[in-house]
Amino acid sequence: MDQRTSSDQRAAFSPVRLDTGRPETHRPSASSTDGRSTDTAASRPSAPPKRSTDDVVFDVDDVSVHYGSAPALVNVSLTIQRRKITAFIGPSGCGKSTFIRCFNRTNDLIPNARVQGRIHYHNQDLYAKDVDPVEVRRRIGMVFQKPNPFPKSIYDNLTFGPKVNRMKVDYDEVVETSLRRAALWDEVKGKLKQNAYSLSGGQQQRLCIARALTVDPEVILMDEPCSALDPIATAHIEDLMRELERDYTIIIVTHNMQQAARVSDRTAFFTAEVESENDDRRFGRLVEIDDTSKIFSNPSDRRTEDYISGRFG
Repeated sequence: MDQRTSSDQRAAFSPVRLDTGRPETHRPSASSTDGRSTDTAASRPSAPPKRSTDDVVFDVDDVSVHYGSAPALVNVSLTIQRRKITAFIGPSGCGKSTFIRCFNRTNDLIPNARVQGRIHYHNQDLYAKDVDPVEVRRRIGMVFQKPNPFPKSIYDNLTFGPKVNRMKVDYDEVVETSLRRAALWDEVKGKLKQNAYSLSGGQQQRLCIARALTVDPEVILMDEPCSALDPIATAHIEDLMRELERDYTIIIVTHNMQQAARVSDRTAFFTAEVESENDDRRFGRLVEIDDTSKIFSNPSDRRTEDYISGRFG
């Protein structure tokens, strides 16, 4: 029997009270680390009326991120829809990775990072003072650019999160279920006690995806998950994303526009701007977000068309 809570059940927690008692299926992220919110409620503008739709998982309103005094991203507003793959594209330095880290508060772990504006997850402010960032990272998992398995066995990688949370589950079942969902079971079922580093790069990345799934997230963030992989491994990850989309909301940062066109339902294009003629520091700004088919065939903004056609970037 699958130990995972169905996405329909997860969506029923609306609004999600991240700061109150943990649900019965609570499974904190294996990589969760507590952090400090660098913004306060008093410093943020009042929230606009929220969209009352079950299809909106995140509602982002006027978000800016600074590292010290330097802006990295300014005035971003958009929504992320449930059970869709949303791709963030744009040139280097446009704040894509900074922005994706806002969704599970990993920017909290950067001492000089400051997040302003509001990000609502099922109508709850993720950056409210009473929200537990560890619980945020459980519900909103992260897969990084470079595969980062723990220096442990394949089996121990996958049971680390459940054990940390003292989950009352069958660990063997959790391991098999997560590996099957990550399309890795048939390749590793006979060597679960081997070190995870013995796997190929593509297999390690799928293992990291499987590890994220063991703690029952609703959302999976992927920050350039294929940039270090060969074309065959990349195809495996792309196929996997399409399979996972049936049950999870996925946000992906990618420099590969063909990948965004292949796998995503919606695409957001960011551009990089300079502060002034006397200051060449660059910061990111959202240009537009729309259905992927429209972004790549008939974008609303000339800057998007110029980037996609290769005129700059």
